Amino acid sequence: MNTPVAPQAAPQPAPRIRETRFGGAVDARAETRADGSVLLQSTEPLRWYPERLTDALEQGAAQAPDRSLVAQRVRQSDGSRGDWRHVSYAQMLQRAQAIGQALVDRGLSAERPVVILSDNDIEHLSLALGAMWAGVAYAPISSAYSLVSQDFGKLRHILATLTPGLVFASGPAYARAIAACVGSDVEVVLTEGTLDGRAVTPFEALLSTPPGATGAAAHAAVGPDTIAKFLFTSGSTKLPKGVVNTNRMLCANQQMIRQCMAFLADEPPVLVDWLPWNHTFGGNHNVGIALYNGGTLYIDEGKPTPAGMAETLRNLREISPTVYFNVPKGLEELASAAEHDDALCRTLCARLNAFFFAGAGLSQAVWDRLDRLGERTLGHRVPMISGLGMTETAPSAMFAVGAGQSAGSIGLPVPGVEVKLVRQGDGPWDKTEVRFRGPNVMPGYWRAPEQTAEAFDAEGYYCTGDAVRFIDPERPERGLRFDGRIAEDFKLSTGTFVSVGPLRARVIAASDPCVQDVVVTGLNRDEIGALLFPRLDACRRLAGLDAAVPAPEVLHHPTVRAFFQRLADGLWASGTGSANRVARLHVLAEPPSIDKGEVTDKGSINQRAVLQHRAALVEALYEGGEADPFVILPQRA
Repeated sequence: MNTPVAPQAAPQPAPRIRETRFGGAVDARAETRADGSVLLQSTEPLRWYPERLTDALEQGAAQAPDRSLVAQRVRQSDGSRGDWRHVSYAQMLQRAQAIGQALVDRGLSAERPVVILSDNDIEHLSLALGAMWAGVAYAPISSAYSLVSQDFGKLRHILATLTPGLVFASGPAYARAIAACVGSDVEVVLTEGTLDGRAVTPFEALLSTPPGATGAAAHAAVGPDTIAKFLFTSGSTKLPKGVVNTNRMLCANQQMIRQCMAFLADEPPVLVDWLPWNHTFGGNHNVGIALYNGGTLYIDEGKPTPAGMAETLRNLREISPTVYFNVPKGLEELASAAEHDDALCRTLCARLNAFFFAGAGLSQAVWDRLDRLGERTLGHRVPMISGLGMTETAPSAMFAVGAGQSAGSIGLPVPGVEVKLVRQGDGPWDKTEVRFRGPNVMPGYWRAPEQTAEAFDAEGYYCTGDAVRFIDPERPERGLRFDGRIAEDFKLSTGTFVSVGPLRARVIAASDPCVQDVVVTGLNRDEIGALLFPRLDACRRLAGLDAAVPAPEVLHHPTVRAFFQRLADGLWASGTGSANRVARLHVLAEPPSIDKGEVTDKGSINQRAVLQHRAALVEALYEGGEADPFVILPQRA
């Protein structure tokens, strides 16, 4: 008797993906040393790059003087934003030369740098380029340290580290921070307005300075090792550190990026970007891409929040970017909006070569939604780029480019960067740290010799503290996958090792869209727990509640409680052992505090600080959690 054979499913055709030109990080040489460390390097050499980033400004002014370098919407008297105000390459060069002369006249230098307190705007960029033109270091500082912080602790620390000679802000909104932290002997420059009891220099006074011989001589003395800026780390584990950024770092990294994103050389890039310039992603990577490749940056004053996205969506309905950069939360909000807005999809995707995310992991669910958006609008997917970089590497060190990428991939080294993979520990739960060496790596932290010495190994590789693993150990050319922060991992009371990064990513993916971030608990305890920072706006939508309903009421709503109960049950059921089975959840009604160091100004959660400042909540999670209305326990089989 013949047994019927089930019909075989037809193989699915490979998805169509836009043919975007990539290079640089698509192949690598691997060498395993006798000590077990592995060296990786791109097979493509790093090509020539200029000695100064402002050389790209001069080139743009010579070759395309009327092309816009930057544009920003004009703020109306009622606070709304009107038409675009443009500044061309030729105009920006004139601004940089005038401002550079003004800074030279004041005797400013790396020892007495320019400090910028306010957010992205045309004046901020003009001052930054003027400082770089004259070889005067500048430091853009997170506006949250002035406008959100209540104790100004991080701002005081930064200013004490820098000893600035000039402080700039957009207006009187910064008055309280300036009064509390800026000495009376430091000149204050404002774009508009005055400060009570303090002399203020109008920004126009810098712009109206005639360029002269001393400014030209200062510019001629700028070289690859001249300090261009100080960028401060987010202070996610300690106080912020001042990363020295030289012209060599910035120029080399932009050439690395151009070789990996080869499409940047095919046409002047157009960016619509909100990412803050006090961070390396926005200030080095994105501003640098526009400038280095003769492109245009449209300053987006939106933010990746339900309220702030309105301005971003308005801009993207009007301006078609050639590459779109964002953090995962921003891409998630964009995907949600675009699913119901065909006009937005058409403008966004019209000439889009790639999406790019950094700053955190992107869930595969959001990645898939963006793929579907491209297929619906264009008939093919738009490539997704990610990688690994940091403030200390200016920032790009590895990219995952081309087809076949997925959430968690960080790819291969960019041209010119040497990667060393070093095993940490010698047991079954060991991790592999990734380390970097190259012309894009910092010379050190400003005025912090001990921290600088601790940051490098004996061969001069920068020790990142990030763990990675090969996607396929037998095929290293497939690249690396992010494996969490080594310092975050811990052991349960049984000695079982818990890898926090992958577990945290799994919880966030499972809790979409109602959880913003997760802190994993369980150090020296029997079971893993999780503190959840909810997305209250998503929880309100889930329960059909008004935006004004307070957090405790939202989290107590039966529909929201049911969501988190299903999450707890699913996480318990999907766990395969004590190292990855979440046994209890605590949904936090109080948001993370920037002053306590629980969250950085770019929204990254500091696991260690949260656990320290919420120790009582962690204790309650394990001791009698059933009585706490915010604790959710799974239904255990």
